Amino acid sequence: MSLWVTWGVMRRSLRSCIYSVKHGSSLVTCNNSCSPIQQFADSYSTGQIRPCRVTSLPSSVRFHTRHYSLGPEKMVSTPVTGSLVLDENQHPSGQIHRRPPFSELLQQCGSPSDVLDLSQQYAPTPGIISNCLTHMWTIIKKLSKEQRRCELQLMFEHPAFDQLLQNAMTIVWSMQNENLAYSLLAMVNLGVPQRSRVVQLHLRACQEKLNDFDEKSLSVLATCLENMESTPNVDALKHGFRLVIEKHLPRIKNVLALQTMMRILGKDMPLDLQQKLERKALSMKEQFTLPNTQHMIFTMAKMGCYSKSLMDICSQRITENLNVVPFNRLITVLQSCRELHYRNVTLLTGISDYFASTFDMWSKKEVVLMLSMFESLAFCPTALLAAFVKRVIANPDALTLKDLLCVLKVYSSLNYCLQHDREQFLQSVSKTLEFYLPRMCSYDLLKACYCLCLLGHFPSAALEKLLQSTTLEVLSSRAPNYLMKQEKMFQTVHLCLHLDQPVLPQPLSVPATMLGEVTSSTPPVNQRLSQLLQRVLSTQADVSLQEMVVVENFYVIDGMISTPLANQTSSEETQTQRMAFLCPGPSAFCFGTSEPRGPLAVKLRHLKILGYIPIVITEQELKSEEKA
Repeated sequence: MSLWVTWGVMRRSLRSCIYSVKHGSSLVTCNNSCSPIQQFADSYSTGQIRPCRVTSLPSSVRFHTRHYSLGPEKMVSTPVTGSLVLDENQHPSGQIHRRPPFSELLQQCGSPSDVLDLSQQYAPTPGIISNCLTHMWTIIKKLSKEQRRCELQLMFEHPAFDQLLQNAMTIVWSMQNENLAYSLLAMVNLGVPQRSRVVQLHLRACQEKLNDFDEKSLSVLATCLENMESTPNVDALKHGFRLVIEKHLPRIKNVLALQTMMRILGKDMPLDLQQKLERKALSMKEQFTLPNTQHMIFTMAKMGCYSKSLMDICSQRITENLNVVPFNRLITVLQSCRELHYRNVTLLTGISDYFASTFDMWSKKEVVLMLSMFESLAFCPTALLAAFVKRVIANPDALTLKDLLCVLKVYSSLNYCLQHDREQFLQSVSKTLEFYLPRMCSYDLLKACYCLCLLGHFPSAALEKLLQSTTLEVLSSRAPNYLMKQEKMFQTVHLCLHLDQPVLPQPLSVPATMLGEVTSSTPPVNQRLSQLLQRVLSTQADVSLQEMVVVENFYVIDGMISTPLANQTSSEETQTQRMAFLCPGPSAFCFGTSEPRGPLAVKLRHLKILGYIPIVITEQELKSEEKA
């Protein structure tokens, strides 16, 4: 009974206290130079709450409540943080309402400025500072580019932002490792200058505490360091990070954390550490989710680490789930494969067939970008190329200039057989090219004409403009590092005009000044091909062999065999049949096939015009003959 009497007395005392505040009873006053909240926080933190006159109650106070058990009469004093909500209209009884926790209020903030306003109402603890910085970046990264620019400007101009960074410097050494890593990451992402004192101080703190970082903290730190510019503190931290990772490697259990750490180590890591990371990744392959497989390929490209085993595992998983892989991820995967010089027929064919079967759901821009990626991998996506030809013929005006140049490069480089759509397709792209002629730069015009010549098509308007003196003058003044590639394109255009002899309104030719100097040096003799040909011809009579023959000062024939034609009378001039043996490298063919790409295809075409019988022998075929 005495217990309830005591509780009633306490309630009446508390109510009377609130009543006195409501009716203007003065308890404390605050200096006008700062907010009541800040003064109270300062006084409370130092333990020096001074009795003085007050006009209002602080919005946030710390008090104690007593919890009573129903058994023995024991009281447990528990600290509670909250706010007293005093609204006479809504709470006539004087009921006390506690303020929501900081984390809950933080989640309600919709802009960095809101977060900064909230930060002023709380004492700057390590957790609060880290959470504020992290939440500001969480908000910012979800905004559009223009919104992000405006919000960042407001954030930097907010008076509380400098104070937040000052507080971060003050308590950086007392931060827990995870808060320290998140704070550094948030500041860098928000655009705080990386050479500023606050960022460099956090880097130093990370160096000091690095040995105690757990897997999650290391992963966050790796994400931060990945995009930071080189400074003495960053470089020192990366070096220390490499040593710590090697020690922590056996204990890492999270695939994403492992991938993040692999990326920060980069391409200059020691080979033995690279091999350890590869073995660790292979040991965790059963844990790979579909996003993990995509990130793993990207990570290996970032490291410059080629692991066929890992790449094959990831490629198979992606191929099996193409319908749920976003377009941008597929592009990233293909870019990484190109950087690693990794080509998987199953993966490339799967992506090509998937795009062809779902062709209508992809925009023109997406299809063109995908075709460009396939061309960079020297892979010919036959089904996709066929589908896109129909779209170009139906609406050639939809192609932008950039699209047009990309399409011409893809179809000419891969030497795609247009079959029955050839004339319509070439006329369509030529018409679009003619539309863009007034706004094209000289080099783009040269590339477009070069591609069309590879395809055996000669648009007169484009060629006439290319060979005008004004255009040639502009191209002659280009930087020396462009000239060699430019000269090769002009040489191909020259040979096409000379050998294909297209019907044009007026005869056109490339000036000798644009063809460069003819070099007398030729590539070394292909010894394996030479031995094979000599072995075959050892029993043949009236047959001659010439090696490394240069034709038209441009094309090189690895081996040429001349044989007299049969059924010739003694009175006739001896005529010979010439066979041109070519042994090009793998890059001259579409990947996974023996189909020649554009430059080799036009070479074969021109050798036939010159009366040769071209015979192509791949390196793989040469190896097989040697074994036989």
